[in-house]
Amino acid sequence: MFPAQITYHRAGSVAEAVQLLSDNEGAKLLAGGHSLLPLMKLRLAAPAVLVDIGRIEALKGVSASGGGITIGALTTHAEIASSDLVQQHAPVLAEAAALVGDPAVRNRGTIGGSVSHADPASDQPTVLTALGATFNVTGPGGDRSIAAADFATGLLENALAENEVLTSISVPSVPSGAGSAYVKFPHPASRYAVVGAAAVLAVSGGACSSASVAVGGVETTPVRASSVEAALAGSDLSDAALDAAAAAVAGDLNGDAMGDVFASAEYRRAMAAVYVRRALGAAASRAG
Repeated sequence: MFPAQITYHRAGSVAEAVQLLSDNEGAKLLAGGHSLLPLMKLRLAAPAVLVDIGRIEALKGVSASGGGITIGALTTHAEIASSDLVQQHAPVLAEAAALVGDPAVRNRGTIGGSVSHADPASDQPTVLTALGATFNVTGPGGDRSIAAADFATGLLENALAENEVLTSISVPSVPSGAGSAYVKFPHPASRYAVVGAAAVLAVSGGACSSASVAVGGVETTPVRASSVEAALAGSDLSDAALDAAAAAVAGDLNGDAMGDVFASAEYRRAMAAVYVRRALGAAASRAG
C-alpha cells in the first residue's frame, strides 16, 4: 500500500523545523524514517505534512559533556554501537544499539526517532530509563529537558508538544567499576523486544552499593524496577540474592501488561522476571 499524499518540507535548522511544525497543524518529523514510514504505508499514520530534519548536522554525533555524553537525536544505532565514547561512558547503550533490528535498520534508524516513536518494544528507551538519561527538547518557548522515565506517556505517545523537536539525549556515565547489561527476548520476525531488561550495578566492599533496573516490552512504557533495586541494595549479588531480586519485579508491574497472539500478558509478566535475572547476572559478572 502507498502512503496518502503529503506536503514535504526539508528543514535546514532546528529553528526552521520548529517553525514548520508550528505553521502546519498535525505535521510530523521525518528523521531516519524506520518508524514513521511503515505506518504511513499501512495508512495507520496519515500526516498531511512531513518535515524532514535528516540533514541537520547539529543533531548528529556523540560528544563528552559534564561527566557523561550527549548524543544527537539523529545519531544512528550503528554509530552508537560503534562509538568509543558510548562504550566508555555507557557500554550498555552500545550493547543495546547493536541488538536493534538488522543492519539496514541500525544504519538508517536514529535514536531520536526511535525514542520519539515510543514503541514499548524498542530497546533504547528501556536502557535510557535505567541510565537516568535526560531528553533535551527545543520548541517555540525555548529549550527544556525531560527525564527519560517521563518521556513515553503511553502506547506510541510521548511528552513532546506538537511543535517541539527532540535535539539530543544526555546520558550520565555509569559509576566507576559498575557492571551493566541489556538482554531481551527478541520477536523472531521483527527483532523488537517481547521483553527487555537493562541493569546497572555498582559494587563496593563486596556488596551492591547502587542498582538501576528497567524493563521494557511488558507495559506500554518502560518500567523502572524499584522493587528489584531495593532488593539488591547491600546484597552480596550471589545467585540467591539475584534470584530473589529478579522475582521482586512482579511488584513493579501494575497489571497493565500487553498481550498479543505471539505473547500473552501473563507470559510477558512471567518472562520479565526471567530476563531481569539474566540482565542482573550479566551486569554482576561485569562489575568490580
